Amino acid sequence: MCQRCAWSTATELETRYHDEVWGVPQTDDQTLFEYLILESAQAGLSWRTILEKREGYRHQYEGFDPVKVAAFDEAKIESMLQDAGIVRHRGKLEASVKNAKVFLKLQEEHGSFAKYIWQFVDYKPVQNSWKDMSEVPGSTPESVAMSKALKKLGMNFVGPTICYAFMQATGMVNDHEVSCIRYQPCQQLAESFAL
Repeated sequence: MCQRCAWSTATELETRYHDEVWGVPQTDDQTLFEYLILESAQAGLSWRTILEKREGYRHQYEGFDPVKVAAFDEAKIESMLQDAGIVRHRGKLEASVKNAKVFLKLQEEHGSFAKYIWQFVDYKPVQNSWKDMSEVPGSTPESVAMSKALKKLGMNFVGPTICYAFMQATGMVNDHEVSCIRYQPCQQLAESFAL
């Protein structure tokens, strides 16, 4: 029997996300922006809820194009609040527009958002060795530092726990259990990682 992280086995959607995405180091800015939006939307909710609404987000956020999102106006927010295909939370929607503007500024200043965000793990994925998911922290000093930096720049819904979930999703940390079928593949990707 295949061994997977316990959280990933409840639905096919979660299993596919676990097997294909979670823990894989990401350097593509559009992908990083997508996870910034999705992780911020998750605040106070289950990740399954966000995964189930991912297509709705992809549609409303125009393929997660940060330039388009940064230009969203009040009329667009009002329209999004009518769409049950996403989490209808005005604060999170307004924050995503603000966050997109900061994202674009960081891209311009650093050449890419990836070059900025990966500094919080010294440009190399962190390899953890958890035997059980109960050992995985909700935040780390790195996610606290990331949160403080992003908030200082004007982002919202980027607390230390959200930042840590973002780091897990984008492979900045490998938090698969050591017995998981994805632990070794993600470790190998980390070993060959270059930004």
